[in-house]
Amino acid sequence: MNAGSELVFTCPDGRALHGTVFDVPRGVERRGTVVIASATAVKATYYHRYAAFLAANGFTAITFDYRGIGESRGVSLRGQRIRWYQWGCQDIDTVLAWAMERSDELPVNFVGHSFGGFGVGLAEHAAGLSRILTVGAQHAYWGDLTLRRKAGHWGRAAVMLPLVAVMGYFPAKRLRLMEDLPAGVALDWARSRKDFPTAASGSVRDSLRAHQAAVRAPILALAPNDDEYATLPAMNRALSYTPNSPSRAIHLLPADYGESALGHFALFHGRYQDTFWEQTLDWLRGRIWPPVPNPAPPHRSVR
Repeated sequence: MNAGSELVFTCPDGRALHGTVFDVPRGVERRGTVVIASATAVKATYYHRYAAFLAANGFTAITFDYRGIGESRGVSLRGQRIRWYQWGCQDIDTVLAWAMERSDELPVNFVGHSFGGFGVGLAEHAAGLSRILTVGAQHAYWGDLTLRRKAGHWGRAAVMLPLVAVMGYFPAKRLRLMEDLPAGVALDWARSRKDFPTAASGSVRDSLRAHQAAVRAPILALAPNDDEYATLPAMNRALSYTPNSPSRAIHLLPADYGESALGHFALFHGRYQDTFWEQTLDWLRGRIWPPVPNPAPPHRSVR
């Protein structure tokens, strides 16, 4: 597997982000660039096999860890003032700017998982993207969950909030979950708002809304129909923030991939290289996603 080359991005506020670029091999026609943004509490290494697959098929692929996560964690999370929206308007935006400066006038596309698929709209440079593919994208607003999942969400929040107050961050690793979370991000997740930009105030809120309105790239929003967070209301809510992008939300059936269940994370596993990963290439190359039996109705504003 293409191991990629490590690099460091510097955000406008001076924060360093660690990432990896997977270059297109010699002899393969380069078709463009794909920036891949992670789910909350997931290290970028989780997407490296998919990034290497994209590179082998002509797309320079870039992964990175958000501030406070993985290689971009910093010495200690205690005292770090990091908010969820900063991952979009600072971190994703910095990587997009880097990619666009080096695109050689080829398309720059985006693949975002979970918050990554929502957070791209918060980035100023998202206005220059050619195509956006999201997988399980939403911002964890509890009102979009099924009744059973609402109970689970609030149960996790009930554990998270006191731990954050005591520890100064959410110690996910100690609980054998995923990556530790900065306090601000953990609280934003636990108390995610119906109207996401209201988490910021004043000029920052205004800029987030402006960035979302400036996105014009077509968006294909996908999720397995057993993804507990990416319900159709949640997916359509995410799409409503970028009203000037033509978009389509589709729930995928696990049976179509030979599975009884997929959930929120499975589709980036290597065993889907010949199925789901190949299908994503169709979209990134500019083709229309193949017809499916259960497309969601066109999204509408649900804020």
